[in-house]
Amino acid sequence: MKYTHVLFDADETLFSFNAFAGLKRMFANYGVNFTEADYQHYQVTNKSLWLAYQDNQITATHLQVTRFSEWAAKLNVPAQTLNDDFLTAMAEICHPLPGAVELLTALKPHARLGIITNGFTQLQARRLARTGLNDMFDWLVISEQVGIAKPAKEIFQHTFDLMGNPDKAQILMVGDTANSDILGAQNAGIDSCWLQHPGFELPQGITPTYKITELVQLQQLLGL
Repeated sequence: MKYTHVLFDADETLFSFNAFAGLKRMFANYGVNFTEADYQHYQVTNKSLWLAYQDNQITATHLQVTRFSEWAAKLNVPAQTLNDDFLTAMAEICHPLPGAVELLTALKPHARLGIITNGFTQLQARRLARTGLNDMFDWLVISEQVGIAKPAKEIFQHTFDLMGNPDKAQILMVGDTANSDILGAQNAGIDSCWLQHPGFELPQGITPTYKITELVQLQQLLGL
């Protein structure tokens, strides 16, 4: 196989991330029937915060607290508590995406595997443990811990350093978010594979090495 090291994004690349279901589950514990309209309102703030986080303009803590500040005032519960409860709910409902376990199992004998995620520490470690995929990965790099988020070149270089700086031609990045995963790989000078979900298109100037719509297609592309 061409690649000796394969790096993955986590949310919606390897694992499902149904934020609405997680929020609904979390708010039910506070006696709130969280509706689709509530979710749309939440997303207005949440999406803009994530964009600022990806641009390394705000910290992970600022994002986590600010997105729940309105609900914190309504429920008289600290925003950080709501955020912690949300991540707990997300860990409880997560599952690997179709083909994820099969792809990792096929790759494992041929390459060393890692994760680079802009997701949060509290969710990542618990989710890996819960899905039984801990042993698949040699490296788990979390932007919250590194202090810088994808697509910045620095988080990739940090990962390469951890890996012992292998030949960049032998490293592949797999992810579903073009603006962080694929642009990040471009910035870092490595090949990339974009997992295209329905309704998403590539922004101008971002060019993955491979484009797939299902993880099984990557297995076929790599001849596994």
